[in-house]
Amino acid sequence: MVTLGIDAGTQSIKVLIYDSKKKEILAVSQAPVELIVEDGGVREQKAQWWIDALDSCMEKIPLSVKGRVDAIAVSGQQHGFVPVGEDGTVLHNVKLWCDTSTQKECDEIMERAGGAEAVQKRTGNRVMAGYTAGKILYLKKHYPEKYAAMKYVLLPHDYLNFFLTGIATMERGDASGTGLMNIFTGEWDRECCNAIGEDLIAKLPEIVKETKAVGPVKKEIARRYGLPESCIVASGGGDNMMSAIGTGAVVDGRVTMSLGTSGTLFASSSVPVSDEKGRLAAFCSSHGTYLPLLCTMNCTVATEVMRKYMGDDVVAFGDKASRAARGADGLVFLPFLNGERVPNLPHGEGVLGGMNPNNITDENIARATFEGVTYEFLLGLDAFREKGAKVSSILLTGGGSKSPFWRQLVSDMTGLPVRVPATSEAAAFGSALQALWVVGGGALDSIVSEHLSFDSSKEALPDMKAHEEYMELYRRWNGYVEALGPLFA
Repeated sequence: MVTLGIDAGTQSIKVLIYDSKKKEILAVSQAPVELIVEDGGVREQKAQWWIDALDSCMEKIPLSVKGRVDAIAVSGQQHGFVPVGEDGTVLHNVKLWCDTSTQKECDEIMERAGGAEAVQKRTGNRVMAGYTAGKILYLKKHYPEKYAAMKYVLLPHDYLNFFLTGIATMERGDASGTGLMNIFTGEWDRECCNAIGEDLIAKLPEIVKETKAVGPVKKEIARRYGLPESCIVASGGGDNMMSAIGTGAVVDGRVTMSLGTSGTLFASSSVPVSDEKGRLAAFCSSHGTYLPLLCTMNCTVATEVMRKYMGDDVVAFGDKASRAARGADGLVFLPFLNGERVPNLPHGEGVLGGMNPNNITDENIARATFEGVTYEFLLGLDAFREKGAKVSSILLTGGGSKSPFWRQLVSDMTGLPVRVPATSEAAAFGSALQALWVVGGGALDSIVSEHLSFDSSKEALPDMKAHEEYMELYRRWNGYVEALGPLFA
């Protein structure tokens, strides 16, 4: 079977085509997507940009390859809000996962729905900054005519499914990141929905099981892209859910760390995990289990900002960091450039602290940047362990996983061995494997074991002396967060 995975990320659209019989990736293509950045935490895109980028990706793939595709699955950046009208038109710019401009609306929803603690106890999650729910209320308050004209609330991956098939659905993995779904029942939470409007339930599509296909591609889409008309579109899911499949985190105990625009740490769990301290989002997976997940809003965002400030390329910036001592001679970096979700500082800002006349060097600043970003993942690892999870290794993915320095830093900080999948496109490859599972049947963990391989040259083992030192440095970093956090309230 030949399957096609689409990964709709913040910075680009990627397409990967996989031949499961030959166990061979037949084609990979990519096209960039712009980002609208405005004051007040606004981060938006136009849905048409995704379609334009997908057109570009598909044009780059030979017709002889596209014509063999049996099934498609889409991975999409989580939490984005795509308001779709009666005729299929997108009514407003898409507010993205990294948009923090709707914190006020999130607070209003929780207050109306019984309070933050009651919402978390009932649904498994609080309505956090970046979640879809606050964006919907924002549209209703500021653009009531668009809210009234909205037929469907869709997420980015749902919108691409809709574009491909003409059918509007959600599946419970991505839906669990809206702030509107009860993860324990897999149904929409009426109290949270009514906190936005009693008419909202009617605008939310059916939540389908991840094993159910959305439907066949539309005939005009098949002609547009050179796909067989028999091609089926699987349920797909959020980017983290697809990355879980693409890295092998589909059974209990396997932990994936993604070093992308956002930073995520997640693990498959056979039971729901709700963290009362708010470090882990209680998501569902897109493979039939649950996916407790830590999300930071400043991963490669922060490293890229500092790298460009220094005028370095990626390799030079990593080399600078590697030349500094652990702890960067006392420099501490809080990487909250976009505000932050964990720790919960939606109005947070970046801070470089611990400066003295002797430690302000490019090398130390570079090192402190990598360390500050990586310390945030330890908050999630702490939460996993407090919930009883036994973590034996880290499966590393995302653009940052290409850095030898960062791979070793992750291993030393966590005290765990690090493994990197052979393909760097975890979400797109996970989508291709989900399509294989949905259309072809079988057990997903067996499919993943058969088709997923790791790059032995990128493995990293922890230096336990360095790990002990980092545990002390981590406590110091946490002290800065606790002391400075009130400034961002």
